[in-house]
Amino acid sequence: MKFRPLHDRVVVKRIEQETKTPGGIIIPDTAKEKPQEGEIIAVGPGARGEDGKIVPPDVKVGDRILFGKWSGTEVKINNDELLIMKESDVMGVLEK
Repeated sequence: MKFRPLHDRVVVKRIEQETKTPGGIIIPDTAKEKPQEGEIIAVGPGARGEDGKIVPPDVKVGDRILFGKWSGTEVKINNDELLIMKESDVMGVLEK
């Protein structure tokens, strides 16, 4: 199954955080929080502006992003746990 988001929505796959701190302490699964970093899997065509024209999104497939702790809706597609959120929920793009 393939999923195509509409309007200004994006599909994000969470990127798991390190299980070990810089000091070498291993963090158990029960103490971990859900990661707030992810990779864009799919992007909608963009939102309509007030003039009726489509405004293209600022993010693209493959971008690593940061998003809010409670952002998006969790869905399961092809046994992958993904998030669907509005582009406005994305805080920024991580660049190397």
